[in-house]
Amino acid sequence: MTMIDVFNGAFKGKRVLVTGHTGFKGSWLSIWLHELGAEVIGVGLDPYSEKDNYVLSGIGRKIEADIRADIRDGEKMKEIFKEYQPEIVFHLAAQPLVRLSYEIPVETYQTNVMGSINIMEACRITDSVKVVVMITTDKCYENREQIWGYRENEPMGGYDPYSSSKGAAEIAISSWRRSFFNPKDYGKSHHVAIASCRAGNVVGGGDWAKDRIIPDCIRALEADRPIEIRSPKAIRPWQHVLEPLSGYLLLASKMLQEPTRYCEGWNFGPRTESITPVWQVATLLTQFYGKGSLKDVSDPNALHEANLLMLDISKAHFRLNWQPHTNLAQCIQLTADWYKRYTHEDVYTLCVSQICDTMRG
Repeated sequence: MTMIDVFNGAFKGKRVLVTGHTGFKGSWLSIWLHELGAEVIGVGLDPYSEKDNYVLSGIGRKIEADIRADIRDGEKMKEIFKEYQPEIVFHLAAQPLVRLSYEIPVETYQTNVMGSINIMEACRITDSVKVVVMITTDKCYENREQIWGYRENEPMGGYDPYSSSKGAAEIAISSWRRSFFNPKDYGKSHHVAIASCRAGNVVGGGDWAKDRIIPDCIRALEADRPIEIRSPKAIRPWQHVLEPLSGYLLLASKMLQEPTRYCEGWNFGPRTESITPVWQVATLLTQFYGKGSLKDVSDPNALHEANLLMLDISKAHFRLNWQPHTNLAQCIQLTADWYKRYTHEDVYTLCVSQICDTMRG
C-alpha cells in the first residue's frame, strides 16, 4: 500500500512533536505523519480504553518516542522539547468533553488554557521549533445560535467551561503570537510560525470517549441495545477525523514554506450539507452498520449544550486551497466501516487504507 503524499514531502525526515497522540485525533495524526516519513514524538496521557485507536493500531510502538506526560507540567514539557528538539509541533492534548467540563471545570481550564501556554513556552525556548499548529475547537466562538457559519475574526467566548476554556486558549495563542512570535519580528527575535485551528464535530473509527454520539451509538449497537439520543435536534458540523487533519497538515506544510503568511486562526469544517441534526447522523450510522434502533431520551433540564453551531471555511478554501473530501454519507460510512472491521483486521492497516481512500477522494 502506497501512502498518497499530498504535502510534497514536507514532513519526510522532520521531527514532529504531537501532544495528545494517545487520543482519538492524535492517534490518527500520528499514523498519518509516520506514513509520511516523519520522526514522530508523541506526548500524552494513558489512552482512554484498551479499544482506542492508539492501542489497537500499535502506533506507539512505531513512532520515534512514545512519552507519558501531562501538559499541565510546564517544566516537564520544556525538558521534553529540549531533549527531542522538534521542528514542527501539533498541539492536540486537551480535556475535550463539554459535559465532563461541568464536573471538572478547574481541571478543564488548567489543561486547555495553561496546558496550551506551557506548550507555547516550551516552543519559545527551543531553537529547533519552526512551525506550531495549536488545535482548539469550533466551540471557541461566542455562540449566538446564528444560522450562518462563524468566521475566524469573530469574537471568542463559550457558555460551558469547555467552550470558554477553548475561547480563552485562543486569546492566549493570539497574545503569544503578537508578543513573542510576531510575524513582523520573524528572523530577528524569533524563528517560529504559529497558527491555531478550529474544527467541527469530528467522527471516525477508534473513538470511545464518553458522551459522544458515535461512541455512544457503537456501545449500544455492540450490546444490542437501543441507541439513546440525548439531543436529537442539536445541529452540528459533522466531519470525518481525516478532514481537519488534512487541513492541519496542509497548513503546517505551507507555514514551512512561507513562515509569516499563515500565522493566524483557521476554520476546518465540513461541507454545508454535513451540518445536520444528531438524529440524522445516528440514523445514518445504523444504516451503514446494518442494524440498530434509536430512542429519544432528551431532557429539558439537561446541562446546557449548544443547539446550532457552524463554521465558515471560505478562508481555508481560498487561501490554502483546502476543501473537505467527503460528504456526510461518506463520513459516516467510513466511520461505520472501521467499527465493523476493527475486531478482526489489522487496525493500523485499516487506518492507512482509509487515509489513502479519503485522499484519493
